[in-house]
Amino acid sequence: MSKLLWLLVSGVLYAATPLTLEEAVRMAIANHPQLQRVQAQQQAAAAVPDQVRARLYPQVSALSSGALAEDANTRILAGGLNNPVILNRWGIGASATQLLTDFGRTRTLAESADLRAEAAQQAVAVGRADVVLRVYRAYFGAMRAQAILRVAQQTVKARDLVANQASVLAQNKLKSDLDVTFARVNVEEARLLLSNAVNAVRSSMVDLANAMGFDPGASPDYVLSEEGLPAPLPDVWAEAAEQALANRPELAQARLDREAAAAFVRAENSLQRPTVSAVVTAGVAPLHHSRLQGHYIAGGINVDFPLLTGGMFKARRTEAEARQRAAEAAEKEVRNQVERDVRLAFIGSQNAFERLQLTASLLGQAQQALRLAQARYDLGLSSIVELSQAQLNLTSAEIAQTSAKFDYQAARALLEYQKGVLR
Repeated sequence: MSKLLWLLVSGVLYAATPLTLEEAVRMAIANHPQLQRVQAQQQAAAAVPDQVRARLYPQVSALSSGALAEDANTRILAGGLNNPVILNRWGIGASATQLLTDFGRTRTLAESADLRAEAAQQAVAVGRADVVLRVYRAYFGAMRAQAILRVAQQTVKARDLVANQASVLAQNKLKSDLDVTFARVNVEEARLLLSNAVNAVRSSMVDLANAMGFDPGASPDYVLSEEGLPAPLPDVWAEAAEQALANRPELAQARLDREAAAAFVRAENSLQRPTVSAVVTAGVAPLHHSRLQGHYIAGGINVDFPLLTGGMFKARRTEAEARQRAAEAAEKEVRNQVERDVRLAFIGSQNAFERLQLTASLLGQAQQALRLAQARYDLGLSSIVELSQAQLNLTSAEIAQTSAKFDYQAARALLEYQKGVLR
């Protein structure tokens, strides 16, 4: 093996940091920008109900205004239907407005905002589950790459041994130089497999760092800890479907969006109702004309009863009702998608478990075939071609068994995600 390849393998296997799946998930939850984004969006949505409810409380403003006229006879002669007299004055005061009733419109709007804030909280759960699933997939993918690297190393050693054996036999005129050439070809194929395995490990580390929310260029390589295989699945998938319908945050989010849309429709249907509010204003005028008092206080009731709005209210109600229908359809769509996804994940997990058993049997047969081929070759009963084929079959079986193991773990992680329990 070339010196460069040995350095690559040594760097992959030994200059690495230990990491467990639990630690990877914890770091991803703490660092991943996708989760930070949805958390910030949730915080923004949580502030909206308070903005809506603020209208139910007194609104108090500090006021200050003044005017300077040319003389006591100054009048505004054009520009508006208002008092044209301008008097020298400067006053300061405060004004308070309290909504008395809008017949429930503001409270309904606040209810809709509360539901949307809850939906945003479910979006955080969706984002967290997505991040965790990505970590699981990347982690098991990296473990598969590291396991295949170990297979490649063992393959290089085994084929080197056969090549050396063939070389010794050829020197003693017991085998032909053709056997040596075949053996050396097999060694070079194994080295190519090893080189590809090293590259796959490094690529998997980049994927794992990205799944954990780190800069792939700055994160270290990891030595990953083995995770135990999950238990086999039962034959009935209905339980998994029930769990998914009860636990998936996407369904809860869609339901809350539908309820929020329904509440908003009720609020928009109350647009024609009047709004009644009380107003109180008071203050003093340190600078004022002799015709004015040095202080003032007044109060009143405002009733706003919309009569003509150019069709705006009708258009707003139409929009709200259409959005409600869209939310209802979206909820049904999400439910159908969840049932489909959990069904496919269940089938995929069953198939992955079957492949795990089949590849174990294949590996056993390949190991037995190699032992027999090696014995026949040692006795001079077969050529190097038969032994090479047996070695190739064993390598393929080992890679298939390794891939099946981690594919099963990844498939089970996907199923747990689809059931809504991987968070």
